[in-house]
Amino acid sequence: MTFHDPMAIAQEKMTKVCHFLELHSLPPTPLNYQVAYTFISRSNEPLTSRLERDLRNSTTIDTVYIEQLYFEFIYTEHQEELAVLKEVDNVIDELSTSSARAQHNISQFTQNIRKYTSELDTQDIAKSKQVLGEFANQTERFLEQQQRFKNGLQKARASQNQQYIALNRIRKQRLIDPHTGLYKRHYLNQKTQLWLDQDKTLCAISIQVDNLSDFTARFGDMIGETVLQRVANKIKKYVLESGVPGRTGKQEFTILLADIEPETAKVIAAKIRKGVEKLKFISNKGNVQFPEVQLAIGIAKRQAERDFNELAGQASYAAQKAHALGRDCYISGAI
Repeated sequence: MTFHDPMAIAQEKMTKVCHFLELHSLPPTPLNYQVAYTFISRSNEPLTSRLERDLRNSTTIDTVYIEQLYFEFIYTEHQEELAVLKEVDNVIDELSTSSARAQHNISQFTQNIRKYTSELDTQDIAKSKQVLGEFANQTERFLEQQQRFKNGLQKARASQNQQYIALNRIRKQRLIDPHTGLYKRHYLNQKTQLWLDQDKTLCAISIQVDNLSDFTARFGDMIGETVLQRVANKIKKYVLESGVPGRTGKQEFTILLADIEPETAKVIAAKIRKGVEKLKFISNKGNVQFPEVQLAIGIAKRQAERDFNELAGQASYAAQKAHALGRDCYISGAI
């Protein structure tokens, strides 16, 4: 999205953008700045409405959330994706043209067969040889045309494979969090809408790494990212086939599950907790004692929530409740 604000207005908006980023402790990355500038400019009504609603609901505005807004409301016109789709269209057009040409050649060849058959004369050997010679020449030309069509198909197949790889790369960049390998928040929102349209029962599990700040403060950001990656791997191990796991906050994961009840979700959560408890972190120096990873887990079943953000918010609140009560897990709405 390109802005064409006069300098005075742009400077005023920049001040507001910087205040917005500072208020929510967001680093001034290009992506964060673009989303904030778009919001301050009120140039994208769906984005503005979503962000204003979530601000009213005290939703945590962190880099993961901002990235969701970017991919949902701004990324849709990304030039690389359009270029790949354009190339796919070109391949389809070429195949359509080649197919039509091949169909025409086959039809022409069939007509020639009828023509030469009717001209064969057993009483006139010379004429029959001439007709058969012309037929042989026509056959050679037809085979050459078919070979060109075959070569065109091979090129199209190779191009299709390249575009498939490119589309998969774009899809992975758009959907997968590069640090943990789990889905990004906007994909969970998309999946929620699909399952709501199918009238499925939904549950969300919020898994929060309570002491991540301790790891980063004592051992650095790299160790903190390693902790998140290891926890993410345990989550994938237990839910990748039965649910949709995603990273929804700096230290929070959310698992979206369809057609199960909270008690079943609690069993899944317990398996994840036990798996994380077995994690061991060893220092190369050999003299550093790492603490155990502490999780707060909350579960919410969809009642009147309209989208993933609201459902995830209930699960996140339940995780905070579990932490406050000193429980392993807390189910939202449970007595």
